[in-house]
Amino acid sequence: MNNGLMIEVADLTKRYAGRAAVRHLSFQVGRGEIVGLLGPNGAGKSTTLRILACYLPATSGTARVAGLDVFRDADEVRRRIGYMPENNPLHPEMRVREYLKFRARLKGLGRRQSRERVGVVMEQFGLTEVGRKLIGHLSKGFRQRVGLADALVHDPEVIILDEPTIGLDPSQIRAARQLIKDLARAHTVLISTHILPEAEMTCHRVLIMHEGAVLAEGTPEQLQQQMSSGGQIIAEIAAPLEELRACWQQVAEIESFEVAPAAGDFFRCSLTPRNGADLRPRIFTLAKEHGWRLRELTRNQFSLEDIYMSVTRPDEEEEA
Repeated sequence: MNNGLMIEVADLTKRYAGRAAVRHLSFQVGRGEIVGLLGPNGAGKSTTLRILACYLPATSGTARVAGLDVFRDADEVRRRIGYMPENNPLHPEMRVREYLKFRARLKGLGRRQSRERVGVVMEQFGLTEVGRKLIGHLSKGFRQRVGLADALVHDPEVIILDEPTIGLDPSQIRAARQLIKDLARAHTVLISTHILPEAEMTCHRVLIMHEGAVLAEGTPEQLQQQMSSGGQIIAEIAAPLEELRACWQQVAEIESFEVAPAAGDFFRCSLTPRNGADLRPRIFTLAKEHGWRLRELTRNQFSLEDIYMSVTRPDEEEEA
């Protein structure tokens, strides 16, 4: 199974009337991972998922799911994936259990197997109590659960979810996040979202998309480290002001610094390192050698929102 890779995308491009919705996209997803495609509307997330789900052909490039080519082996790929599109196309006039049995049979399950799997997913997604209700009478949160159950009813290896929490209230979003995290125990999950906290709290790894391309990728922690490599060190120290200034001027690893009064007899020192050096051990040693009192020594932390804004900022804003 290609070293445990469940999704492999290489140089994928999709054009509509000459406009590229996806541009030379390449990424991989390993077995059991939850990977998020993060970006605004129009970033190319849904187009990418539709190609992987065999709903849309690509203009060029390759895409494989569970080792199978999504273009040449589309029927077999569909058996391996569960796909929930953004606008969940449920049948409002059908009852929940009836609908899920119908979908299971469409996906190739026999009568007995479909009955068993419907029972499993209804329990898994908390739908047993609404099994006889019309889908059209359910709340948005329950309809999303039905969509997830539909995607899982044939027990696929790969789950593809397009904006799975859109339109949900905060409590429903928390429940959906937990359901998605639980899926990774037995499935590989690829989701799209434009909600930053959702990606940060749900995904093992994030791909930040903008205008059809991936601008950054990694775990939320790795992306923070990349951003923090040139970040400032903040130290609050009780020491004579001129002594502090003279010390920072002599430290070669410090590119620039600012010193401002803080509460009491402390000064707040904002130190910008050269080449992303971590200055904290050196500052701690210097404070100890000089007999300075040190009450704070931290490195700036960036949220996923900071990272997202940094990598998607238009060039003209960076130059402004």
